[in-house]
Amino acid sequence: MPANTPRARRLRLAAALALATVAACVTAITMNDEPAERRTPAAPITPPDDGPGLLSFATPSTPPAPAENEEERPSQPPSSPETPASPARPRHTPATSPTPSASSPKPVEHGTSVRSVNYPDRYWHLSDGRVKLDPATSAPARRAATFTRVKGLADTRCWSFATADGGYLRHRDFLLRNEPDDGSRLFAQDATFCPRPSAHTGAVTLESLNYPGRFLRHQNFQLRLDPYQNTDLYRADSAFRLVDGLA
Repeated sequence: MPANTPRARRLRLAAALALATVAACVTAITMNDEPAERRTPAAPITPPDDGPGLLSFATPSTPPAPAENEEERPSQPPSSPETPASPARPRHTPATSPTPSASSPKPVEHGTSVRSVNYPDRYWHLSDGRVKLDPATSAPARRAATFTRVKGLADTRCWSFATADGGYLRHRDFLLRNEPDDGSRLFAQDATFCPRPSAHTGAVTLESLNYPGRFLRHQNFQLRLDPYQNTDLYRADSAFRLVDGLA
């Protein structure tokens, strides 16, 4: 029979259909034999528009790359509300002593007696509320000739002299007296004397704080506040040595 006759073509078509039918049956039987959980229908393949016969596969999405000018920074962990921020440490400041004032407690030194340079057997001595220059030959006289030297009531660079009864030596009417502290500024200044150098070895002169140029000196054995005089007698009368308390 010639190969290109209509009957031959019909036979070939029938044979192709028969083979296709057999293949479809075999496929169906194979799928029926697989477990149900493995039977996942394949997604339909859609040919792209740019031509027949080419398969299109989806590409998984990727995060966009950072812009050229954007610097990649490591992620910072969020601050935990349970962890309070550490307080700033204060700068260390060295401790300093407070400056004493008229109302502050005065630092106390040991008992002091004040001896005259040109009358070395005589000392400042309380008598009837005033300060005189007397010998201290008895126990009561030694107690009356002993004071407590403290920092100045009006200026801590200077001195004040406290008495055993709680008063202070202060000048009033230019005479040195023992009086109770009334808390006034005037009293603090009157009771403050600043040590100055003396022409006599180991001695000092005591200048009034509120009357600069006036110094304590003895005259007729009475302690008083007099202006400076450029005489040997004045320099001797105004020179005193501070020694350990007699009492």
